[in-house]
Amino acid sequence: MTKGLFITFEGPDGSGKTTQIKKIEAWLKEKGKEVVCTREPGGTLTAEALRYIVLNPQFSMQGEAETLLYLAARADHVEKIIAPALAQGKVVICDRFSDSTLVYQGMTRGMDMATVKIMNDFATKHLAPDLTFLLDGEPEKLLARRQERGTQDRLELEGIIFQEKVRNGFLTLAKAEPHRIIVIDCLQTEEAIFKQLCTKLETVL
Repeated sequence: MTKGLFITFEGPDGSGKTTQIKKIEAWLKEKGKEVVCTREPGGTLTAEALRYIVLNPQFSMQGEAETLLYLAARADHVEKIIAPALAQGKVVICDRFSDSTLVYQGMTRGMDMATVKIMNDFATKHLAPDLTFLLDGEPEKLLARRQERGTQDRLELEGIIFQEKVRNGFLTLAKAEPHRIIVIDCLQTEEAIFKQLCTKLETVL
């Protein structure tokens, strides 16, 4: 590769993003790639502090405040971590990025999508993923997974109707950008999911 590759993983909590990111990171390193794994909100000291606020059930906020906090975290994250790594030709894998904001704050919160997109472009300086894997599954089944895990953050506690809206939002984005967003059934075995991820990445690398 002559330039970096920006890969994002999207989907509801409980879809197995973290597990697959770790597996893909190891797989890429075996192929000699320099890999940076990060997450949103987070990745920098400032962004992690904002993560604590936006995901903490103790805090309540309206959609506008929530969106601005996420975008502030993303701006810092892109400036300090993502953009420099890509400029060095590295593979950056991020657990969530702009698609999550469009779905959770734009579509699900009912905010104006055009406005959210403009603000997101400002925060990212128009940086977009080269490839996005959407791990998709039925909300009821994923809820059972999360309950087994125990602790839940503020968005996870929104309820099943909210989670159904989230799923529909992600699928809407995937339909609009089928060449970038690859939908994978997250209710398969871990190995089956991993195999599909590797097959797609082979064509990109």
